[in-house]
Amino acid sequence: MATLQLNDIRKTYPGNVAVIHGVDIDVQDGEFIVIVGPSGCGKSTLMRMVAGLETVTAGQILIDGAVVNELEPAERDIAMVFQNYALYPHMSVYENMAYGLKIRKLTKEQINERVQQAAAILELSQLLQRRPKQLSGGQRQRVAMGRAIVRDPKVFLFDEPLSNLDAKLRVQMRLEIQKLHRRLRTTSLYVTHDQVEAMTLADRMVVMNKGVAEQIGTPIEVFEKPATTFVAAFIGSPPMNLIPVSVTAEGLIKTMDGQQMSIPAGQIPERARGKNIILGFRPEHVTLNQPGIPLVIEMIEILGSEKLIHARVGETLVVIRCDVHDAGSTHYTLGDTIDVGPDTRHPLHWFDPETTRRID
Repeated sequence: MATLQLNDIRKTYPGNVAVIHGVDIDVQDGEFIVIVGPSGCGKSTLMRMVAGLETVTAGQILIDGAVVNELEPAERDIAMVFQNYALYPHMSVYENMAYGLKIRKLTKEQINERVQQAAAILELSQLLQRRPKQLSGGQRQRVAMGRAIVRDPKVFLFDEPLSNLDAKLRVQMRLEIQKLHRRLRTTSLYVTHDQVEAMTLADRMVVMNKGVAEQIGTPIEVFEKPATTFVAAFIGSPPMNLIPVSVTAEGLIKTMDGQQMSIPAGQIPERARGKNIILGFRPEHVTLNQPGIPLVIEMIEILGSEKLIHARVGETLVVIRCDVHDAGSTHYTLGDTIDVGPDTRHPLHWFDPETTRRID
């Protein structure tokens, strides 16, 4: 196991195309870090620089305190699990898992011991003589992880390893990866665009946006105190509602088209008074039929045990989540006007519209 440090990492392609703008991450020994963000945010580029598959324009990457910027991938003592499995189709499961060890010239006895141990951990012992085409998607991904495990690396790198699997298999494989990490405690860096994977797997998560690490923290910290409007709108399903409002010095709140809201003065930060501001609240953190925010219903989605009410306040669309049998919502129809008040057990969120940063 090892520590991993990224110090002011930058990446610029020819033509002065900057894609990574100074990322700092300090991964502790045995920690599981998830880098999450939308397509094109730079997360895979960051991963490839750690792996040595992309050059670093500026900054330093350190593994166990040693700078590895100039080292070849094979010299960094890392193991990578890819999205597309990258298995040799003409080799058996055993041969795929053993191939990297043969290249490193381990003895047959050492190779067999490591492969058998990894196969037992991943429940592949009965499949060692099969070819990849005889395996399911989940089994192939376990073989790819087994090939990484036998290396006994300092750092595991996972590049969207579950995105090719169906929804049910993804849930199963998330559990497999969680159990694997608890057992091995190897320092891990995991890239995904799926916030559910990030929230369920991460010790800490890095939310990327346009080459910048918008926030680094535990899943609970990121969910409960998003640092920017981007994080607030990206983490959560449905995401946080964000409403542009104006706040008078006395604490009177109106939407930008003049619609008044009833928000308790104690929930308005002093720094927000007398300014235009962005008000945020989670879909599930409101109470129906309470003075607060007037909404006009545009659509209602029934999702089994819960319902999503899509509504509009002024020009802004918002979503409210409630129990499908909530007595206060059973009679609603499209076009109805309702009031929702803040759930006092959960704070409102306030953001500066110019910097998009959180105001506490």
